[in-house]
Amino acid sequence: MRARLWPELSAFAAVAVVVALLPRFVSDFRARELAIVGMYFIALLGLSILTGFNGQISLGHGAFMAIGGYTTAILSVDGFFGHQLRDLWTIPIAGLVAGIAGLVVGIPALRLSGLYLALITFGIAVSFPQLPKEFDHFFGGTTGKILDLAKPPFGLGTTTNNWIYYLTWGIALVLLVAAWLLVRGKTGRAFKAIRDSEVAAVSAGISLPRYKTLAFGISAFYAGVAGSLYAIANAYVNPDVFPIILSVYLVVGLAVGGLDSLFGMIAGAALIYFLQNHADTVARWINHLPALSLDPKQPGIPSVVFGIVLIVVMVLLPTGAGGLVRKLFGLLTSRLYTRS
Repeated sequence: MRARLWPELSAFAAVAVVVALLPRFVSDFRARELAIVGMYFIALLGLSILTGFNGQISLGHGAFMAIGGYTTAILSVDGFFGHQLRDLWTIPIAGLVAGIAGLVVGIPALRLSGLYLALITFGIAVSFPQLPKEFDHFFGGTTGKILDLAKPPFGLGTTTNNWIYYLTWGIALVLLVAAWLLVRGKTGRAFKAIRDSEVAAVSAGISLPRYKTLAFGISAFYAGVAGSLYAIANAYVNPDVFPIILSVYLVVGLAVGGLDSLFGMIAGAALIYFLQNHADTVARWINHLPALSLDPKQPGIPSVVFGIVLIVVMVLLPTGAGGLVRKLFGLLTSRLYTRS
């Protein structure tokens, strides 16, 4: 048993060491970039639980991130019954609010699966950005809400960006451990049984309504926490902060990382951020290829680059980064299993 746990425990230890030491080797701005990667990573962890382990496809997780972000903004700016909350304490509340929203969505989703479920959740992603515009007195309309700039607590001698980095990745590591324990336990086995065959799962006495709804709630909780951190890092929220395309990017990151690979979600999160913010760099590299010429400043080029890179990655890594890692360490783990 210990031999089977060794690769995953080693991977977690390696990630924790890298997370702790990385800010010492990068600039303050890079630390902020890595923090945003961590926020995407948290959202992808939740999406992996829902899609990779439970088999439910969601194209609406950008909306759950928005719910978390707006929850933090409202509690920090307007307060609760007149009492403003520190942004740090709103993070778990934002996760709970988004999680409840996920449970609400999960109940009617019980009657749907596959493409139909994907379309319903995508409808949520499309419709949610309109709510702040319709209820501008509560959500702030198109202007949104401006938060106080996050500051390190307790007089910690560090920069704001480093503080956001450690806060984000500290929460990410805790949630990674929680997700790992979840998928290895009874609940995780039920999730995977439903994913593999709902008929067989019901025959084994597994309650589809309970576990499918629970998966939605947990997944939305993760997205809500990510959205809350995103709002804190940007110090404002408005409908443009959580665009419709964000839900699509999250599904792309899920595929790149590997549907049921928790550690692979780091690669998916990194790709989302890099292609969103550094597509011009990729375009300049593509220009070195023969018979190709892309103007990095031309509108629409980031989307073109995103599509090209996604196609290449999926052709080379059809099972995602997680699948590649499993193949590379397949021989090692098989030897460990034999010894155990």
